[in-house]
Amino acid sequence: MLQVTNTLARTKEPLRPATPGLVRMYTCGPTVYRYAHIGNLRTFMLADLVRRTLEADGFEVRQVQNITDVGHLTNERFDRGEDRMLVSARLESKTPAEIAEHYTQAYLEDAAALNLEPAHSYPRASAYVPEMIDLAQRLVAKGHAYEVDGNVYYAVGSFPAYGRLSRNSLDQLRAGHRQEELDPRKRHHADFTLWKAAGPDRLVKWDSPWGEGFPGWHIECSAMSLGELGDRIDVHTGGVDNVFPHHEDEIAQSEAVVGHQVVTTWVHGEHLLTEGRRMAKSAGNFYDLRSLRERGHEPLAARYLFLQARYRSQFNFTWEALAGAERALRRLRARMAEWSREPAPGDGSASGAKAYEERFRAAIDDDLDTPRALAILGELEGDGSVAPAQRFRAVAGFDRILGLDLAAEAEAEGELPAGAGELISRRERARADSDWAAADRLRDELARIGVEVVDTRSGTQWRLRR
Repeated sequence: MLQVTNTLARTKEPLRPATPGLVRMYTCGPTVYRYAHIGNLRTFMLADLVRRTLEADGFEVRQVQNITDVGHLTNERFDRGEDRMLVSARLESKTPAEIAEHYTQAYLEDAAALNLEPAHSYPRASAYVPEMIDLAQRLVAKGHAYEVDGNVYYAVGSFPAYGRLSRNSLDQLRAGHRQEELDPRKRHHADFTLWKAAGPDRLVKWDSPWGEGFPGWHIECSAMSLGELGDRIDVHTGGVDNVFPHHEDEIAQSEAVVGHQVVTTWVHGEHLLTEGRRMAKSAGNFYDLRSLRERGHEPLAARYLFLQARYRSQFNFTWEALAGAERALRRLRARMAEWSREPAPGDGSASGAKAYEERFRAAIDDDLDTPRALAILGELEGDGSVAPAQRFRAVAGFDRILGLDLAAEAEAEGELPAGAGELISRRERARADSDWAAADRLRDELARIGVEVVDTRSGTQWRLRR
């Protein structure tokens, strides 16, 4: 059974669902005011690995990933920065709705390119505003929130368990280091906003019992997770930067409303670094999948690269490491194509890959130890005592979790075009005679009819060009 590190318990635990056979999973999704960078995508890949592993174990997984298209509380008095959705709309001369739709579609395309299994639902925050207002009203009625001048604040002191996820106690939470960040309307400086009164220049706003306004960031995920999955959620994933305040506040909101623990297991992925710093647009070290393609790399090379580090470890991205990952990925695909052409053993003996399969699953089940899993894959690749067909079957099974399309070359292959077999044989004879000019000429002839040849230590391999 898959074990993961539960941020709430600070320990590795088996992921046991409340309903046998069914796992309810909520994944914090993108804020769609710009393209997702590859650090974001690494975090989303964590959820994909959890899901793929559970599905390989026979569980049904209902995954929900939100789309934050309302924006954050920003650049109004007592808030930090400027509303990201509105900034993008102004800079790109589009409406906020057009910005949200464009970058939502871009994210879904990126997710598909990285082989992330589609979530069963992608609720938009903008569609859940009535539910957010209802949650805020219920929290006020229960004494967990209060209204001042059209703003609704959550009173963190009303929730004794506040800080349990992040290990922040109220006496540790200090007020903002700049005086302008202090909001005198709050009863406690750590209280957070559930609903914000709209200023006169606010473009996106809704009617509410407290006047025109818009929701706080944290209330969005409570409304969508409870609305889509109910009040018993088995696993909630996100980035380590979401632990506080976002997920801490989400716990306070959801549990105060329903009266019991909602999420059993919280799983958080660490930061992707570049140049030794956390990847961020503001730092100028921001790369998305478009950046990778512009440099000639395929998106799944990034997936392979991310698998080389455990999800709860920081990882420093470099272009050299990405190039190395892509070479390894192409080599594995070529080997799979080679193995696919070999007949299965006819003696009915047990697979020589069984021990590798057991070790691979043990590594994955041990808190998604993907570096160890890749090392085991590498051992199997080089083990000539295991029949090629058995290696193909085992690695194809590994790839149900790894998601690297390792059988892509094998699946793309078909019958050789007429005359290609003779050209390959002539080229092999030319190479054996050290007639390199003839070998190169024959390589070009094969390329013209759509056949690519690859020279390996074990001989010449071929594949049809896709």
